[in-house]
Order: sequence, then structure tokens, then C-alpha cells
Amino acid sequence: MSMTTPDADAPLIERIKRGDVKAFEMLVVKYQRRIERLIGRMVRDTDLVQDIAQETFIRAYRAIPQFRGESAFYTWLYRIAVNAAKKALVEMKRDPIVTESARASRDEDDETSRVENELTNGETPEALLASKEIAATVNASIDALSEDLRQAITLREIEGLSYEEIAEVMNCPIGTVRSRIFRAREAIALKLRPLLDTREGDRW
Repeated sequence: MSMTTPDADAPLIERIKRGDVKAFEMLVVKYQRRIERLIGRMVRDTDLVQDIAQETFIRAYRAIPQFRGESAFYTWLYRIAVNAAKKALVEMKRDPIVTESARASRDEDDETSRVENELTNGETPEALLASKEIAATVNASIDALSEDLRQAITLREIEGLSYEEIAEVMNCPIGTVRSRIFRAREAIALKLRPLLDTREGDRW
């Protein structure tokens, strides 16, 4: 996935700092889907995802005067989103409520559909069934990961961030990022091997 270059949003940021609300609305439109997808990987309740995304953009708008452009805007925004999602998860542990949408999201996940679409070539019913099984296994494997591993693999494989960007978003050394992504891939590969019958040494 080609990501935005670090200074691509700079003109909009400058307009926002001068009080141009429309410029911020343009950034919301640009990044809303990505932010919701990232949060959706951390918080399974689809009702909460939009609330946390909204909270992310409110925090970002308030903090933009402090944004110095030392990193790409989306990296900075992802960090705010991760922190907002973590805060929501802590609050959910204190007051756990599983809503209907949270149950439904386990049954029908947008990301599962996305993976299925990428894997399916529609050649035969067997191929279709196999690709659905692979997609479901990948998603179940990601969901079963610890929070840190799930964040790292999501930012890398789904959002396409570099190791440096992930280190900034997750506020940890790049070596830790590499280790988390390696461990996440190993865990996913372990679940996939029986389905793919991979040769020893092959890795997802």
C-alpha cells in the first residue's frame, strides 16, 4: 500500500492552524476509514469504533497547534487513535458490556470479507471454500494475538506502515516492533500450516 508522504498534509495542517475548519474536515474524510479500521482491530464492538474514531479526531483537532510535522500526520493520528482505543479498552474492563453489534462483528467482519476478496479467484467451489477458510483462520489468528502483537501486525500488514512509523505509533523501539511482527507472523503461520500444507521453512 502506498502511504502518504510525510509532508503531503502540511498545507492542510497550516490552514487548520489558521482556523480553517473546512481543512480539518478534509483530513477527517481522508483518514476516517483507516482510523475506524485500525480501531476495529483493537475494539470488537462496532458501536464503540465510531465513538472512539470521533474521540480521536476531536483530540487531534485540539492538539494540532502542537503538531510540529516531525512525522507524517497520519502516523501522529494513528498514535492518538491507538491511545484512545486503549483508554476505551481499560474502561470496558472496568464496566464490561457486550452489545449486539460486538457479537455480530465476530460473525461478520469487514476485514474477513476483505481478505476473502483478495484470496478468492472464483475458479471452483473448492477454491472458494478453501480461501474462505484461510481468510477466517488469518482473522481468527490475528484476533487471538496479544494486544501489542495485534496492533503491530495490523499496522504493518493491513495499514502498510513502515517499521519506523509503527515504532512511533506504538511508542517503542524499532527492535521491539520487529520482534512483535515476527512473533505475530509465526503465530499466524502456525495456524495456517495445516490448511496450506506448507513446506517446512515456508512462512506466511
